[in-house]
Amino acid sequence: MNGETLELNISSEKADKAREILNIVATALKEKGYNPVNQIAGYLMSGDPTYITSFNGARKAIRQLERDEIIEELVKSYILAINE
Repeated sequence: MNGETLELNISSEKADKAREILNIVATALKEKGYNPVNQIAGYLMSGDPTYITSFNGARKAIRQLERDEIIEELVKSYILAINE
């Protein structure tokens, strides 16, 4: 390593898609009685899609994204929220 900071860039189009998919997934999880935060965190940590319900196509939808894309969108949203 040369000590330089790596930069991760996801296009705004992909960020919009990630946001849309996370909303679909969170809604489906809530409707099925699951805690969306816990379930999505479980999925992100393990990569196991069974943390996400198949209800309303949520599992299929979340698998359209790479986990790093989801993490970046979540971190961005969190940082924006705390800086408001």
